[in-house]
Amino acid sequence: MNTGLIAIFIILFVIVGAITTKKCVEFLVAGSLIAAAVLYHGSFLTQWCAQIQTALADNVWIIIICGLFGSLIALLQEAKGSFGFSKLVEKLCNSEKKTLFTTFVLGILIFVDDYLNVLSIGVCMKGVFDKKKIPRETLAYMLDSTAAPVCVLLPFSTWAVFYSSMFFEQDMIAQAGFSSGMEAYIHAIPFCFYPIITLLAVLFFALGVMPKLGDMKKAYERVAQTGKVYSDASRKYNHEEYKGYEEEGNIWDFIIPMAVLVGMAIVSGDVLLAVVLAILVCFVMYVPRRVVSFDEFFNIVTKGLADMVPVCTLLVVAFAVQALTQEMGLADFIIETMTPLLGAATFPMITFVLVAALCFTTGSFWGMCAVVTPIVFPLAAALAANPVLVMGAIISGGAFGSHACFYGDATILASTGACIDNMEHTMSQLPYVLLASGLSVVSFLICGFLL
Repeated sequence: MNTGLIAIFIILFVIVGAITTKKCVEFLVAGSLIAAAVLYHGSFLTQWCAQIQTALADNVWIIIICGLFGSLIALLQEAKGSFGFSKLVEKLCNSEKKTLFTTFVLGILIFVDDYLNVLSIGVCMKGVFDKKKIPRETLAYMLDSTAAPVCVLLPFSTWAVFYSSMFFEQDMIAQAGFSSGMEAYIHAIPFCFYPIITLLAVLFFALGVMPKLGDMKKAYERVAQTGKVYSDASRKYNHEEYKGYEEEGNIWDFIIPMAVLVGMAIVSGDVLLAVVLAILVCFVMYVPRRVVSFDEFFNIVTKGLADMVPVCTLLVVAFAVQALTQEMGLADFIIETMTPLLGAATFPMITFVLVAALCFTTGSFWGMCAVVTPIVFPLAAALAANPVLVMGAIISGGAFGSHACFYGDATILASTGACIDNMEHTMSQLPYVLLASGLSVVSFLICGFLL
């Protein structure tokens, strides 16, 4: 049997198992072991261990980012300045609608990187959501939906730099009259239907226009009936409860490190440097003033790192699954299967579906887009398909993968930022993901025939 087809079955096994049992890590581990057994037979366990090591080595940057963000969050909580910030924001956010809209605006403003967006806004708004008795599932949905969808729509984000450089290498872009990859990217932004529709859905949700659907509705019912902003399954991520705003510290102990974090990320473009500098600022601000002692500071840093171990574990195993299924030829199988369906008018829609499917099944967003783009553009040129629509479809497919894939890094970090179980976040935002993806398919199909 074709190993690419087997990879499809393995991914389906992981998806169905994780959704049914709400046990994501366990099924990712099982899926990765099955994939290793298919590829390496008798030596599968040795090769599986090697893949885990490779996944850790190749993605050490994001693992360090996650760990240090855990340390920064722990320091901000210990200083209690976040309580003061939450109390200040609460004066502005004196209703659920204003709280949700403020979170939406913050998601737009912190655009430079999706990791920075998700983790920093989670720290800022979690206490306010709890005070207003808004389900944490809502916070996770808003964090996830204003991460990659915002980054891909602004031409000065990390996503824009990646896609523009990738597009510029394609002959079809120069032939279309674009002098640079960024110029082509900017022209494609109005046709990035998935991120546009996703952001509109979040905005309508914040304004109370979009109804509560599926598990999101159940989350609101849970809060109404029990007062719990997160479920019992998410209790393990919330072992330290808020002690109340009456213990608030100096608000500047929160605002200054966060300002340094965001400002340095924008100026340098290096999120890791920004996190390290923010932690150093915490040291300079907290230790001399005895907000925390010297020994306590490093104990808190270590504890914050430890709190992120479950997240890092999930990420490493997810990266291993990505590598193994790619080695099995998952991408080639899907591309070959979709090729007979090609036509000039339907090509942008098929490109969106193809890229979205690859990004979702592999959990690799930039990687899959880099694989697909050199294949898609020659086909688009041969079919005389609209290159701008094709670019919009590739960008939209990548944004879909980042937003929807339950073992993708952005989705995992969104649930981490809201301190809830990853599968609960995945299922509660699923109706909105399906709505946006369905409307995107229709939009690409219509524009493919009209443009």
